[in-house]
Amino acid sequence: MLQSHFSRRFLRTAATAVAVAALAGCTVVGPDYTPPPDPALPSSWEATDTATHTREVTAWWQQFNDPVLNQLIKRGAQQNLSIEAAGLRIVQARAALGISDALVFPQQQQVNGNLSKLYQNEQSFNSAAISLDVGWEMDIWGKYARGIESAEASLYASIASYRDVLVTVTAEITRNYINYRTAQERIHLSRQNIAIQQRVVAMTQVQFESGNVSELDVQQAKTQLFATQSSLPGLTIQRLQARNALAVLLGTLPEEVEPMLAPGGERENTDFESQIRDTSREFADPATYSAESVIPVAPELDPRIDPQLVLRRPDLQVAELQARAQSARIGLTEADLYPQFFLFGSIGLAETVRPGDGFSASNAVTAAIGPGLSWNIFQYGRIENRVRIEDALFQQSLNNYNQRVLQAVQEVSDALEGYRYTLEKSQYDFSAVEASIRAFNISANQYNNGLVTYQRLLSTVEKMTLREDIYAQTRGSIANQLVALYKALGGGWEAHTDLPMVKPETAGQMKSRTDWGDYLEPETIVGEDRHE
Repeated sequence: MLQSHFSRRFLRTAATAVAVAALAGCTVVGPDYTPPPDPALPSSWEATDTATHTREVTAWWQQFNDPVLNQLIKRGAQQNLSIEAAGLRIVQARAALGISDALVFPQQQQVNGNLSKLYQNEQSFNSAAISLDVGWEMDIWGKYARGIESAEASLYASIASYRDVLVTVTAEITRNYINYRTAQERIHLSRQNIAIQQRVVAMTQVQFESGNVSELDVQQAKTQLFATQSSLPGLTIQRLQARNALAVLLGTLPEEVEPMLAPGGERENTDFESQIRDTSREFADPATYSAESVIPVAPELDPRIDPQLVLRRPDLQVAELQARAQSARIGLTEADLYPQFFLFGSIGLAETVRPGDGFSASNAVTAAIGPGLSWNIFQYGRIENRVRIEDALFQQSLNNYNQRVLQAVQEVSDALEGYRYTLEKSQYDFSAVEASIRAFNISANQYNNGLVTYQRLLSTVEKMTLREDIYAQTRGSIANQLVALYKALGGGWEAHTDLPMVKPETAGQMKSRTDWGDYLEPETIVGEDRHE
């Protein structure tokens, strides 16, 4: 009867305390986060059809119409180690959010027990106790609510960071692929010019043996030939460096990348010596020249820019979400200025008996419940200054967001202008190639007929070799400017939203060590507009 009466009073007291906590827990201190307004963008940017432009940016590399490039980017998204590390950071952020969520429930839930032998005045006793202890700090000031808000913003920031890594890796794969093909093209042109110069050396040797020219002409011809041949090792180094960079981006070894790059690189192995029967060269229009080249042809670019594409860049989302997380930390810290109320409760069994006597649970029930108070008074400004630090960090994060926006504008503007003027440069470079080839053909014919000196012929050979190499570099630069533009617009991650955050084999290894629940199940990372 006594136990029943005690139990009813215990339950009534607990219910009353919970009701008081529920009524009181409606205040959340600290500032509520307000997204920064959309910043001003250059007035020279013209809005275009958003849907069409978004589709172009989503899988922009496909506009190069290069199957090898498409396959490399697909494999990079699946195998790149930086992307997988970013996915694991999402898993960590989700676990951190789970910790914050759990703090709204009783923070202390412990079962404690002991069994001991007591000695007192030459007498001994057996003592045993077991209890369930519960402690719950009521979230009256929104301390834990702000913690959840901060952890949730950090989770979304990790997702945006994952997307930003996808953007970077996609752009870097494309850039290094372009550099690889550009080096191949320059090697091709260099070997072609070496074959021509070998013909010139042979022709000059015949002229020397006939007594028509001096040995000086022969040595000058050889000097030009050796100088062109010396460029091949440097170009080969550039090609191999681009290949090795691709290997890192694909998460594999260089020798495994080489077979992937073989299609499209056949021109490098052309037998020029058997093809060139004289010292004349042919030239074609730019379209034909580009079609025969291994350098990816940059698609025609719409110069209009949709400003919303810039504001949806993943790195800008990361900066804003970090500001949101920091804003919540102000309230989390400010809550320490106020008294913290908590409920505590304990129920269990405790009894001490003489040796030989048995334990009886009938009279050993113990229980306790009640409210508690904790207040950090006389802190001499320590808490206030912690709040000030968090507020300064929040303002710094807003400045960081605005700085990122300015950098985004700079990157887009640099890429747009770079593409425009490099394209203009390419027109002049091709005209220079065309003129240099024609000048070489004329001078070679006139030299054979004794109408010009060898110095004139040597000059046209040198200029033709230089202008063709510069034109190849310019065409590679055009393609890279386009890559820089689409990277600046934050494009590329949308095409890979069907990928799991963590590779299945990695998830399997982690599950074998730890109970991950459903955290590592394949999921689609969907986009959310953080500028609502």
